[in-house]
Amino acid sequence: MKLSQLTLYSGRLLFSSLHTGGRRCVASVRRQSRFAKDKMASAKSSMLPISYLSQVEAQNVDIDLMNEFGYEMSQLMELAGLSCAVAVTQQYPRDNLTNKGKVLVCCGPGNNGGDGLVCARHLKLFGYSPCIYYPKRTDKPLYNGLVKQCTSFGVSFTTDLTQYSDYDLIIDAVFGFSFKPPTRELFIPVMDMLRETKVPVVSIDVPSGVDVDNGDAEGLQPDMLISLTAPKFCSKLLTKTHHYLGGRFLPQPLIDKYKLTLPEYPGTSLCVKLSSPE
Repeated sequence: MKLSQLTLYSGRLLFSSLHTGGRRCVASVRRQSRFAKDKMASAKSSMLPISYLSQVEAQNVDIDLMNEFGYEMSQLMELAGLSCAVAVTQQYPRDNLTNKGKVLVCCGPGNNGGDGLVCARHLKLFGYSPCIYYPKRTDKPLYNGLVKQCTSFGVSFTTDLTQYSDYDLIIDAVFGFSFKPPTRELFIPVMDMLRETKVPVVSIDVPSGVDVDNGDAEGLQPDMLISLTAPKFCSKLLTKTHHYLGGRFLPQPLIDKYKLTLPEYPGTSLCVKLSSPE
């Protein structure tokens, strides 16, 4: 090969390398920019004032959504459960977990349990391996349908809580904002497990059994909380918790009615991180 040919050939190689590297560099910068924007949106949301709902207000918001805005309970559960599953994937990516996403989903008999059933189904679709503990099933078409959907997607059910340490995560969907003490005997074992386990616990909307308005410093302290529609007052005491907000379905007239100040959701996300452990 002549010198001139070698120089030309080397120049093409150099140009190709620079061109390819430049594209990679630009792509990397763009990815970092998107990541930075998401981080900034999350940080910004944690700095802004945010509204909290009392137990009565949370109940009234659900009533208004159905009576004034045409939602059905099945829609609210689907949207809430999906946003919870998305939040879990953001905080605990499957590939970062020891058992590749083995999740125990503990469901109660009410709406919070319904959110948990939906969350389990979507986690299955996202590549996780959820198993549902559902000690008291609600014999109504809505809940029977949710159970059938889970089984149709291959989500398993269990009655055994003794092997909870084998899971990567535990989803707490036992009691929601309508809970009133005392805890029924059937749910004492799962409540004891949630308080004692070293496995990360993710609570849906409120930590089960906690006073919604006043919180409970001695109650369940989850590793992650996914508030729905708006945080409840009890979440103020959770200083060691990854706190997310989900349920991106509040109409503006309803936000105005309750004078809610809520963070902006980044992009098309179904959830937004409010705070990290102090």
